[in-house]
Amino acid sequence: MSNDPLVVFTPSGKRGRFPAGTPVLTAARQLGVDLDSVCGGRGICSKCQITPSYGEFSKHGVTVADDALSEWNSVEQRYDDKRGLKKGRRLGCQAQIMGDVVIDVPEESQVHKQVVRKRAEAREIIMNPSIRMYYVEVQEPDMHEPSGDLERLAFALKDQWGLEGVKADLNILHTMQPALRKGQWKVTVAVHHGNATQPAKVMHIWPGYYEGKIYGLAVDLGSTTIAAHLCDLDSGEVVASSGIMNPQIRFGEDLMSRVSYSMMNKDGAAEMTRAVREGMNTLFDQIAGEAGIDKGLIVDAVFVCNPVMHHLFLGVDPFELGQAPFALATSSSLNLTAAELDLKIHPSARVYILPCIAGHVGADAAAVALSEAPDKSEDLVLVVDVGTNAEILLGNKEKVLACSSPTGPAFEGAQISSGQRAAPGAIERVEIDPVTKAPRFKVIGSDLWSDDDGFAEAIAGSGITGICGSGIIEMVAEMRMQGIVDGPGLIGSPDQTGTDRCFLDGRTYSYMVWDGSAEAGPTITVTNRDIREIQMAKAALYSGARLLMDKFGVDKVDRVVLAGAFGAHISPKHAMVLGMIPDAPLDKVTSAGNAAGTGARIALLNTDARAEIEQTVQRIHKIETAIEPRFQEHFVNASNIPNAVEPFPILATVVTLPDVNFNTGGGDNTDGGRRRRRRG
Repeated sequence: MSNDPLVVFTPSGKRGRFPAGTPVLTAARQLGVDLDSVCGGRGICSKCQITPSYGEFSKHGVTVADDALSEWNSVEQRYDDKRGLKKGRRLGCQAQIMGDVVIDVPEESQVHKQVVRKRAEAREIIMNPSIRMYYVEVQEPDMHEPSGDLERLAFALKDQWGLEGVKADLNILHTMQPALRKGQWKVTVAVHHGNATQPAKVMHIWPGYYEGKIYGLAVDLGSTTIAAHLCDLDSGEVVASSGIMNPQIRFGEDLMSRVSYSMMNKDGAAEMTRAVREGMNTLFDQIAGEAGIDKGLIVDAVFVCNPVMHHLFLGVDPFELGQAPFALATSSSLNLTAAELDLKIHPSARVYILPCIAGHVGADAAAVALSEAPDKSEDLVLVVDVGTNAEILLGNKEKVLACSSPTGPAFEGAQISSGQRAAPGAIERVEIDPVTKAPRFKVIGSDLWSDDDGFAEAIAGSGITGICGSGIIEMVAEMRMQGIVDGPGLIGSPDQTGTDRCFLDGRTYSYMVWDGSAEAGPTITVTNRDIREIQMAKAALYSGARLLMDKFGVDKVDRVVLAGAFGAHISPKHAMVLGMIPDAPLDKVTSAGNAAGTGARIALLNTDARAEIEQTVQRIHKIETAIEPRFQEHFVNASNIPNAVEPFPILATVVTLPDVNFNTGGGDNTDGGRRRRRRG
């Protein structure tokens, strides 16, 4: 085994050994890592910025020492003096690998930047924001009746608007007196209405009548992506939507890897808290720039997140969430200020965090419950929020059950040999010809199929770069439908499948999707290990849903709602062929888009909804999959495509799956057997 230093790139997971002194950019290029450079490594363009991580990474089997990279050099110093480098960043063309190292490639340094598919869904919301603006005329000070300007402002709000006991933060005292005098004692005031335990507070004061707007943020803090919708607090209109990859990915793609990092590194939790808050501020800069507004006009924010993200965002060590009984520091909703969370928006901005349901079912699931309202449904609805850690709700007016299931990041394109996040050039739709067994596909950025005239010209800018989450789901389902992969998940030989696209790849077979050598692009294949990753992910998802059905005492559901980052992009037929979701009529499988983000937006724009969800979560019954004996039984059965024991009769009326089995008993064609998934 080579003694050369090992470099691991995140979020791609690509790794390799290189001689000491190799520039990071050179290593990235040799491994096919998506790291940008325009100046060819001369230290001029700065597009190859990377973030090295130090400490112990049990997931990667790496301990990174402080001297893993060469020392900061004069080129980096010159650039830092001129334009500034974010703290902890290095230039990939200048930093040399000297020891084992984990390198994060931030989103802005990637050539194929992610298209974050968390967009605002159309939804009718009754406007009742927690912050409103009031124009008041304040009595001038009088030598005969001495009182403070704030007290007279509070009296004007009570007298003219009926607002009782309005208070103000210290920063208002810094700006109030000049504003009152400039406006000749007529001012516009933004007031946060508080709640039963919090007094109403003056948030901002403008001289005269302010005709501008104030804004709020609805933020979905996910394990993989952070998405935000900037909303006009008067009209409720979404004026901008944006998203970034969660910078915590460099500490581990799944939640338990991050919990492990906090356990094994003294300041690991604090490091991850800093990373996510810095990422949040980067996102807020981005979204304010997109909308063309001053960040100081963002006065309210609502956050939804899973429990591990919830704790790390708040600066709470998630240690207890890593072991039974998975105790939360708090499950209640939280009313905080932006300053308490180091968020760079209005200095007095309010932050509301939705309540968590239980140890591994968080505020994101609460937001989905608010958005989709299973507790108000006449029929039995299964809501599946597909992500790195899936949230699953099953219920109707009678009761609602909830659980989380550790699907891992395979559905997001991670841990897949040709997988990538959703970006231009990624395969997102697939069909395989039943006779020739040749695929045709669509890539993000073009509406044409790969066998349509003009396809090559349409994708000339992006090329064909990999397979994203919706693409890998359709790919594996199509391979099963056309007899290329069998029920247990084995890819057959050319003789068994009738196509030379299946080729021996080590001890198992792989399927050739796209030979990029002629176009000097990547060759895209589906390996048997990829099939296994998808099987494990979908089995975890289905097992959680099936467990809730057991608890509900039913063997079928009336309808299924797919939510999550790419729920809108999942084909119901392919999801059912794969066995991700229970058997149901295809027209009863619908998409809710980013239901968690929609729930956050509802809570942002309507304070009554906050009280409603706080009451609703008290009535949701949580099922902990980790301690349920039938979960493992369902998991084993669901590892088959679509399922080893459940017949899927409705699916059988739509699709006839080939009865094939490619395990002839020879060789290690089972890829190491089944593995239990960690929660993540």
